Amino acid sequence: MKDGVITGADGLARCPWGAEPQVYREYHDGEWGRPLRGDDELFERISLEAFQSGLSWLTILKRREAFRSAFDRFRIEAVAAYTEADAERLLGDTGIIRNRAKIAATIANAKAARALEGGLTELVWSFAPAEGKRPKTPGEVPAVTPESTALAKALKARGFHFVGPTTAYATMQAIGMVDDHLLGCHAAAQGQ
Repeated sequence: MKDGVITGADGLARCPWGAEPQVYREYHDGEWGRPLRGDDELFERISLEAFQSGLSWLTILKRREAFRSAFDRFRIEAVAAYTEADAERLLGDTGIIRNRAKIAATIANAKAARALEGGLTELVWSFAPAEGKRPKTPGEVPAVTPESTALAKALKARGFHFVGPTTAYATMQAIGMVDDHLLGCHAAAQGQ
C-alpha cells in the first residue's frame, strides 16, 4: 500500500521505501531516523547524501563500504589532509561514484568541518526542529523545511559544498534530527 506502512513477510510494518530490497530493510530498521552524533559520523552522512544527489539511495548503500574504505572511514582529519593525488586516486576508484565535483566537495567539506568552532555535531544539531506530527503517508513527508534551508545556508556560509536544503533535510532524516517513519512503522521512535 503506497498510502501508509506495508507489512513484510516478517510481519513487521515498515515505511514503503524500507521494505525491499534487504539493504533498504536493514538501513530502514536499524539506522535511518535514529539519533546520531559524532563529527566523523555526521561528516559521513553529509558526504553520502551529497554523493546521492541525482542518484538513487540504493546506489549509495550498495557502495557504502567502498566509500568508507576510499575516504578513510570519513575521518575528518584524514580527508581534510587529502591532496590532488588523493582526488585522482578517488577518481580511479570503481567502487565509488567517480564524480570530480562531488569528490572535491567532500574534501573541501572535511576542511570546513575541521575548521568549525564547536564541531560539526554542535552546528548541525543546533538546527533540530521541534518534534512534529508523525506522517501517515509518504506524501506527507517534506523534501525541504525551514530548518533544512537554514542548515544548508549555515553550512554553505562555513565553506561546505553540495549541501542544499533537500540534501540537508535528507541528512536530518538520516541522523534522526527528524523521525519521518510513517505512523504505524515498527522503526518509529517511541513506537508512535
